[in-house]
Amino acid sequence: MTVTSPNSGFAPWPDRLRRAAIILIATALGLTAAVVFGGLTLPQAGLIFLVIAGAALVPWHLHQSVPTSEDMIGARPAETPVVQALVGGMPDAAVLLDRAGRVLHFNTAAGQLAPALRKNELALFALRSPEIIAALREAIATRQQQRASYVDHVPIDRWMELIVTPVSLPTAFGGSEYCILMTFHDQTPLRRVEEMRADFVANASHELRTPLAALSGFIDTLQGPAREDPKARERFLGIMHAQATRMARLIDDLLSLSRVELSAHVRPEKLVDVVPLVRQVVDGLEPLASERQVAIEIDLPEAPVLIAGDTEELLRVFENLIENGLKYGASGRRVVVSLSEPAPDDAAGEVRLAVRDFGPGIPPEHLPRLTERFYRVDAGDSRAQGGTGLGLSLVRHILIRHRGRLLIESVFGHGATFTACFPATKTAVTDKAAAKE
Repeated sequence: MTVTSPNSGFAPWPDRLRRAAIILIATALGLTAAVVFGGLTLPQAGLIFLVIAGAALVPWHLHQSVPTSEDMIGARPAETPVVQALVGGMPDAAVLLDRAGRVLHFNTAAGQLAPALRKNELALFALRSPEIIAALREAIATRQQQRASYVDHVPIDRWMELIVTPVSLPTAFGGSEYCILMTFHDQTPLRRVEEMRADFVANASHELRTPLAALSGFIDTLQGPAREDPKARERFLGIMHAQATRMARLIDDLLSLSRVELSAHVRPEKLVDVVPLVRQVVDGLEPLASERQVAIEIDLPEAPVLIAGDTEELLRVFENLIENGLKYGASGRRVVVSLSEPAPDDAAGEVRLAVRDFGPGIPPEHLPRLTERFYRVDAGDSRAQGGTGLGLSLVRHILIRHRGRLLIESVFGHGATFTACFPATKTAVTDKAAAKE
């Protein structure tokens, strides 16, 4: 144990070494006086000094090599590598605090959740949610477990549950150290399921009621007056098939939307080349383009264009945007699909897929609401085109998951342009810059 004393000429010597030095100085002065005035010979005085010096210094060396009980009791078990490894290995975000609320350890998940966390600093500086602060203060005051729920709005909405648990860690000789363990559990998937359930009941029931009513009516007709009428039966079966197809597509869109929302907080990390995906979608929509007498013009780079994304979801985005252009811009007789990427030196740029049609365009008052679920500019025309009212909403949610955005530009009477923007990957930008050099 090191003791420093500003008033001592021996500081910062350890206590026992300082005491030994004082004893030796006093002994030296006494022996000198005995040699001068008492008749003690110099060799005798030297021998006595060596014996006393050995007796004074040997205990100090033993003290340095053997830890005392005070040292063992003063050791903090919360700061041992074992405790640090346990906190670091927890699957959920975890933070261990001392009794004053200062951070002792936190794992990688907690660092991502609260980047302002710093070791040996108060956790309240980094965790500013009122619910977190109230639960932490209550747990410190009462030494009882506390729970709290809150919403983290950055970078996207996430519903979190916090559990604050007082922990008593045993020390040597029967002591204990009081700590606080904070664990954060992501409740977003469960919350998404609940929201999806409510949305399905509120919105899908209305959309499903119309085709179901039509199917029920035609079934009654076929079982009654049209039982023996081949022409009516053929026409009614065609209408029933169209209504059943509409219901199937609506259900498919609803399920796709719920899956995307459920994983909205998990960003895709796999690199995908979007050039062949766009070509695949364009080839698949050629029959629809021929039916509507619309020409699809494509402008794609020769080299691969890489973004971090989910292949199936990206295909859904491209399909929805291009199909909408073919359906609602058919009067313009052509749709232009172009893919652009950022400059080689622009690491913060975007990869953009633009779909432009030359149809009637969209009135400006409708533009802000186009990505709402079941919102339609013209409900009758949308249903006639086979739309479910969920296409652009699905596109928007997929882009949010990919940390992208959707741009909609339109001048009424002069067509519309829908642009899906994706953040460019640093790897792709670096490769482009290297290739240019």
